[in-house]
Amino acid sequence: MKVISTISIIIPILNEADNLPRLFENIASLTPLPTQILLVDGGSADGSMGVAQALMDTVSNSKQSTISGQVIESTAGRATQMNAGAVLATGDILLFLHADTQLPKTAIYEIVQSASKAEWGRFDVRLDSDDPMLWLVSQMMNGRSRVTGIATGDQAIFVKKSLFEQIGGYPNQPLMEDIELCKHLKSIAKPLCLKHKVSTSPRRWQRHGTWRTIRLMWHLRFDYWRGVSAESIKQRYDKS
Repeated sequence: MKVISTISIIIPILNEADNLPRLFENIASLTPLPTQILLVDGGSADGSMGVAQALMDTVSNSKQSTISGQVIESTAGRATQMNAGAVLATGDILLFLHADTQLPKTAIYEIVQSASKAEWGRFDVRLDSDDPMLWLVSQMMNGRSRVTGIATGDQAIFVKKSLFEQIGGYPNQPLMEDIELCKHLKSIAKPLCLKHKVSTSPRRWQRHGTWRTIRLMWHLRFDYWRGVSAESIKQRYDKS
């Protein structure tokens, strides 16, 4: 008898109150639904916890819903928050999702189907904009990820819980945690690169300028590759 994998979606949030209604609307539209949603707040000051709990209650209390949900608090830091969520996850597969990223309707089905083929993987990504330059940026991100086997958090990384625990979860660092996680994962198994796209907010690109953001991100990645600490890179990222 074939065992159907279950999926826990883990979402780190920090001052994401405006994005949460759209996030929950997206999750509620998935076919099939995930088994569990875990929102992990890192100390929001905009009421995100209250908004998240109200939306979670609505989803959990729906007669049609089979989703279990929980909103928890954690110390700030995306890696710390995602690890805190993973501890409480009941799913066989963990799907790490950013609050401003939208999943394709068939995301859960595709991940469940992938369980027999791969230990972990990610989706292609599309920056949610009609700007041709941001379309090109999306293509470059997807191409680079396929060549290197390294995914960004915007690409909705998923991994079997047993493997996630085997490698010790996300490394305890303030930035580039997704790169480090992928390094550990791909040393054990190749990622499955799903072509179906998630859609993520281009807010940073729009706020700081496309070319400026491209230069910054490439410089930060290069510096991390040559050994600059994640702490130093985070300081530069925050000042940019």
